[in-house]
Amino acid sequence: MKTRRDRNPATQMVIGLIVIGVGMLFLLDNLGWLDLDLRIHILPTILIAAGILKVLQTRTQSGIIIGGGMVAVGSVFMLKEMGLINIGWNTLWPLVLIGAGVAVVFKSNANRTALEQQPPGPLDKSEADSLINYTAIMGGFKHRITTPDFRGGEITSIMGGCDLDLRQSSINGDAVLNVFVMCGGITIKVPIDWTVVFDGTPIMGGFEEKTVPVTGPGSGKRLIVRGYVIMGGLEVRN
Repeated sequence: MKTRRDRNPATQMVIGLIVIGVGMLFLLDNLGWLDLDLRIHILPTILIAAGILKVLQTRTQSGIIIGGGMVAVGSVFMLKEMGLINIGWNTLWPLVLIGAGVAVVFKSNANRTALEQQPPGPLDKSEADSLINYTAIMGGFKHRITTPDFRGGEITSIMGGCDLDLRQSSINGDAVLNVFVMCGGITIKVPIDWTVVFDGTPIMGGFEEKTVPVTGPGSGKRLIVRGYVIMGGLEVRN
């Protein structure tokens, strides 16, 4: 089965348009044609753009909820600071919490549906860890995966940290791991016989690989890491 997928051209177009738009805003501000307020324009715009990228990247229902929530929060912040809506911070923060709770409920429902679709009998942890879906928002988690058939999955870290240990796992061919980092960090530890391929886009952030190079013909095991790192960091090491 072919695991690798071509990158979404629509996503690349969105990134290009965002970069062009931000550059135009700064240019017009430097020329004196705009009175640019970072609080009003740039920060909410970054939040909205990051939400759009998350929606385009995700393969899960909870990821769509998270991305949509980011777009909604950024839009409300922008409209509030521009004076188009009159809403206080004491109302905004409960709305943000409600949105986070909705994302948790959707993720819990998706996990329950997946469990119901499994055949009856004891759950094999290695099978449950083959395809992951982790989210850390203003928090963190540290998890060790032990499965002979790791197939990838999705990790989202927003103002949080994730530590994933895959050193006791194996891959049959290629595995694709979609990541989304915003103002946070992800550390992934892999076995020494895995080849790591970065196919992502850092935006005011960075990817860093600290793995030992695979010598010889190689084992044919590849971990393809795709996604976006926005004002954060992603590190893969042995």
